[in-house]
Amino acid sequence: MSRARRARPRVLLAPGAGAASTSAWMERWAGHLSAIGEVGRFDYPYRLAGRRSPDRLPVLLEAHRAALRALRGRSRQPVVLAGKSMGSRVGCHLALEEDVAALVCLGYPLRGASGALRDEVLLALRTPVLFVQGTRDPLCPLDALEAVRRRMRAPSALHVVEDGNHSLEAGVRALAARGTTQAEVEARALEAVRAFLAGHLR
Repeated sequence: MSRARRARPRVLLAPGAGAASTSAWMERWAGHLSAIGEVGRFDYPYRLAGRRSPDRLPVLLEAHRAALRALRGRSRQPVVLAGKSMGSRVGCHLALEEDVAALVCLGYPLRGASGALRDEVLLALRTPVLFVQGTRDPLCPLDALEAVRRRMRAPSALHVVEDGNHSLEAGVRALAARGTTQAEVEARALEAVRAFLAGHLR
């Protein structure tokens, strides 16, 4: 096995609150991230039970932890926690307790349903984190995120998806106006992930 091969991380991709790990979005992004390393996916208990309302954070954390341990196994490869929305937030909480190499937050939900800023976990982090955020995401105003990043102790980076919504998807008209496609938007985001991990993985 070559040194480059050994350096490939394992990536645990956690779903958002509203869809399963087999959703079209998760399938697509698992495919993207597989260009970087081996990708694992899982579902939280409420989803497995057919419920729509997410479990409380301690339950989500334990399910995420079990998925991390299953993916890691006995491998010495670095592990990256990636996640969509809620999955990225739970991953950040887990990184406070488990040794992981980096975090990739795909549409981090900085504001909760009440509008309150949920920045405590970000301020407590030490693990390098990349935020991939859309400019039209109401759950993560970029000015609020930048203010939080200035206060964070963990190394962080931001890749902005112009006209992107909470799922990092730009509107058809916006794409046409810039002469690009959603596939190209996601390819650029993937390159940002690749560059970030290259700078932080050992």
